[in-house]
Amino acid sequence: MSKKELIERQKMIVAMEYVARHINDEEVFDSWLMCGVPDGDIEPGNLDPTQVYEKDYMITDGFKDIMSCFLRCMCMAYEEGGLYCGGVTSDSKN
Repeated sequence: MSKKELIERQKMIVAMEYVARHINDEEVFDSWLMCGVPDGDIEPGNLDPTQVYEKDYMITDGFKDIMSCFLRCMCMAYEEGGLYCGGVTSDSKN
């Protein structure tokens, strides 16, 4: 993996974690905690990508799995309550 690829993955991981923390349904968020970034790996709200520098999920298969989990969680969030951030709840299917 090149340095550029590592930096892109780091940024994506912290961005997905940040968005996932705004899921407006506890059960959907629990899915993220089970198959996404483990709770406690990233300080909530901290968007510094270097905090995930040497995590196992930075390798190709782990990174792919986390991106897939994120997409599933976002689909479920849309079905179950959307996202909540800054006092605003997004639209959802329900």
